Amino acid sequence: MKDTRLTFRRRHSYNTKSNKTRVVKTPGGRLNILYVKKPASVPKCGDCGCVLRGLKALRPCELKSTTKRMKRVSRAYGGARCGTCVRQRIIRAFLIEEQKIVKRVLSDQQKKGGKASS
Repeated sequence: MKDTRLTFRRRHSYNTKSNKTRVVKTPGGRLNILYVKKPASVPKCGDCGCVLRGLKALRPCELKSTTKRMKRVSRAYGGARCGTCVRQRIIRAFLIEEQKIVKRVLSDQQKKGGKASS
């Protein structure tokens, strides 16, 4: 009977996370070892933690070689925040500015009212 024990194809021999393998049968009928890559995580929003749509799940070394267009969406905070969080930021900034204007108007009215009474 033929010996079907398999050996690693690379020099690394320990059973670590980066050295996971699976056995496949080649078309020629031989058993061979395939190295299984680590699963890549999808980019997530920095504020709410939801998955960012439109971006691929890639390992860091693959991300290095891809173009900028593939790593981000054409929007402010494109590859870092989801659309709803960006919308909330815009609304919050607008309301804060409006609040500043209202405070300024009220303080001007108080000054005018104080001058008229004295």
